[in-house]
Amino acid sequence: MEFLDLDPIAHVRGTVQIPGSKSISNRILLLAALAEGETLIRGLLGSDDTQRMLEALDALGIACRQQGDTRDFTVQGGNGVFPVKQGEFFLGNAGTAVRSLTAALAMAGGEYTLKGVARMHERPIGDLVDALRVAGAKIDYLGNEGFPPLAIHPGQIGAGRRIPVKGNVSSQFLTALLMSLPLSGEDVTIELVGELISKPYIEITLNLMAKFGVTVENRNWQEFFIRGGQRYVSPGEVFVEGDASSASYFLAAGAIAAQGGALRVEGVGAESIQGDKRFAETLEQMGARVSWGPNWIEVAPPASGRLKAVDVDLNHIPDAAMTIAVAALFADGTTTIRNIESWRVKETDRLAAMATELRKVGATVEEGQDYIVVTPPTALTPNAEIATYDDHRMAMCFSLVALGGVPIRILDPNCTAKTFPTYFAELARIAG
Repeated sequence: MEFLDLDPIAHVRGTVQIPGSKSISNRILLLAALAEGETLIRGLLGSDDTQRMLEALDALGIACRQQGDTRDFTVQGGNGVFPVKQGEFFLGNAGTAVRSLTAALAMAGGEYTLKGVARMHERPIGDLVDALRVAGAKIDYLGNEGFPPLAIHPGQIGAGRRIPVKGNVSSQFLTALLMSLPLSGEDVTIELVGELISKPYIEITLNLMAKFGVTVENRNWQEFFIRGGQRYVSPGEVFVEGDASSASYFLAAGAIAAQGGALRVEGVGAESIQGDKRFAETLEQMGARVSWGPNWIEVAPPASGRLKAVDVDLNHIPDAAMTIAVAALFADGTTTIRNIESWRVKETDRLAAMATELRKVGATVEEGQDYIVVTPPTALTPNAEIATYDDHRMAMCFSLVALGGVPIRILDPNCTAKTFPTYFAELARIAG
């Protein structure tokens, strides 16, 4: 589908069941593959990113079997070993797969090539490669220095080393090291250099590693100590939470236009291990009425009927922060979102893309290196054509413009297949 025309949406109502978390799904898949024993994964996300990981694990000799028509999968772990020692893997634009597999394969003693789409070859990976080389890995760049594609060769991962890694570009680099270095069997200390962005994603990593039997000592977010002799063991059965980032679009819709009470999102709630659940707290700052359950969140518009602008640091929830930039179109005043430089190295340069597309609907926008300032127009511009840059979150964010009573055209709506293939159908359902 080249484009999707959305009619104005007057109200939303009902309940939305969010599909599984991409971050949790791909982490669990890799941990299950590295574990001893068979793992039953319930509610695995069905998306392009998880499909790339499943294909790679299958090619590495790890049996991953879908249970009928469900989103439940069994994974037969390799007990720290990938049976196949040579291969070339295409991982699309799946950052979670490329970064985590780079580290895991560096420990695997084989010859591997990792590549992706053109945009993936523009997304930096040098900080992770530098850290792995300190650990003893042998990795070559096949294109531009510091970027995929990569050639991975058998290396000698040293024991007891201190492994420095920068944390200011992507938390996925630290996640990749945390999940792979226990395979060395020896004491390892990962030393963080500079600021760590997206700390909640590291908390997800540590939580899931513990489910599979490996604990990490977090020394005040400066060092991470992994004691040797630990190994991954299947917990038997694990459940994938709903994706809190995907929930943000419906939570924002509820804050803007819920009718007859609140819009409920199920699959993520107060007991979620995902930091992006805190998106709802930002909506509260904007005046939305929010209620929490263990596995659900309900959001209703402010009592006044309109959101208010905020000035917020959203470094901890960079993906969900994009939704606040669009929600700012429905707020009184000027909204400022700070400390989001990581947007520039995502599926697209999200700061530039967001500024460009917000201006199309009439907003006044200031774009900085690590911030964006959004002042809503008096009236939204109808029939804007929104470019999505092959970025799923751009498509889902800008669908919310239809809640402002204007039609909008979303170009390349199928890019939502990366994390939420049925997004537009779900939006249509709650819009009646």
